[in-house]
Amino acid sequence: MTILKNDTLLRALLKQPVEYTPVWLMRQAGRYLAEYNATRARAGDFLSLCKSPAFATEVTLQPLARFPLDAAILFSDILTIPDAMGLGLYFSQGEGPMFERPLRNENEIHALSVPDPAAELRYVMDAVSEIRKALDGRVPLIGFSGSPFTLACYMVEGRGGTEFREIKTMLYQRPELLHHILGINAKAVTTYLNAQIESGAQIVMIFDTWGGALSHAAYREFSLQYMQQIIAGLKRQHDGIPVPGIVFTKGGGLWLEAIADIGCDAVGLDWTIDIGEARQRVGMKVALQGNLDPSVLFASPEIITAEVKKILTSYGNGSGHVFNLGHGISQFTPPENAAALVEAVHTLSREFHSGST
Repeated sequence: MTILKNDTLLRALLKQPVEYTPVWLMRQAGRYLAEYNATRARAGDFLSLCKSPAFATEVTLQPLARFPLDAAILFSDILTIPDAMGLGLYFSQGEGPMFERPLRNENEIHALSVPDPAAELRYVMDAVSEIRKALDGRVPLIGFSGSPFTLACYMVEGRGGTEFREIKTMLYQRPELLHHILGINAKAVTTYLNAQIESGAQIVMIFDTWGGALSHAAYREFSLQYMQQIIAGLKRQHDGIPVPGIVFTKGGGLWLEAIADIGCDAVGLDWTIDIGEARQRVGMKVALQGNLDPSVLFASPEIITAEVKKILTSYGNGSGHVFNLGHGISQFTPPENAAALVEAVHTLSREFHSGST
């Protein structure tokens, strides 16, 4: 078993003392990097890039070659599960992900089954194994999945970026159908994340991208309870080492305490909530991840540094903070500004860890 040379992120997620605040970026392997675009062009298209373990490994490692990040995150897509369920995922130029066969009738919904990670999703597990080997203990590897509700949005709507008319109609008119989809998705995500852990993921994260579109009551019923089921079913350690779980609901600041209560190790925050206030609300129950507005990275390095300092100061002294953006990095971000962010976090955060944590 390879010894982890930099375990700062793992320790921060477990609220153990650290020398500095660790940092990684959502969508850190992406279109803002010229080398990523070159590899994607060689692969032919986005799905071919995802489905080739060799290409996925190559692009996962690219941001680590540029920036001293504290983690790698598996290069994949949240829609691998519904694709493996046979819904026909494809990417339309300028339109984003779409499904050929969205779920609209009862028979299709009741025919859904949980994909076998060792079969239909083997390419993801092979990528995890290859990336972990290539990292050689440099930093931990994060595996991930979409949340059951977020996956259901794409599965029912057939695409992203919608007004949620189809899925919300189902939610209110035929809630039992949506609960059936969510139940299958929860089992699929649990199986999928556990397979990633077995293959080498050292941290796992659930992306609840669209949970924030729900009403207060609907969020708990149709999103949170299914994420709680997943957390309860996850392997919490592998080879005797803890495997932390992170839950991120974009727009989820209203439900912070409820998310912290589901048993995860860390809660991801978008930029709409003050991280110091969030820390007061959850106490020592969970670590917090976030939460710089990605648009800050369009400003000068001096402004980036000042905004980083605001977040570090707001969180305050001690461990339990993983620095990140409040959502994915924009494809238009200058790479040198991402470098300025990482440098600012590593340099400025040390003063917040100098005493007892």
